[in-house]
Amino acid sequence: MERIRFITHKDKQILLVDVADCTAEELAACVDHVPEVVTREPLGSVLLLGDFSRAQFTRDNVEHLKIAAVFDRPHLRKSAWVLTENMPKALYHSVRSFSGRQIPIFATREEALEYLVS
Repeated sequence: MERIRFITHKDKQILLVDVADCTAEELAACVDHVPEVVTREPLGSVLLLGDFSRAQFTRDNVEHLKIAAVFDRPHLRKSAWVLTENMPKALYHSVRSFSGRQIPIFATREEALEYLVS
């Protein structure tokens, strides 16, 4: 799936989940594939960037996101999300609470990439 791919930023490998501009259905389908990629990597090794800019969120696809966030957690070193005020705060907090993860939010992909490599 081309929306889930490894990129290099400042000599660091980052797993980019690019779901920018996705419909609710596209977002759910993409998020369901993320654990397959992440869990192939060593524990505590993955830098993950989720770009959710302008994606359509529903309660249903947020449930998919919550499940993926739990499966990913042991394999992640650091993660960051790009959101454009398109995810209601209550849904974001439900993902954080359910997954037990701190997921910083950034306005741009560049800001998120800088955070991940810092």
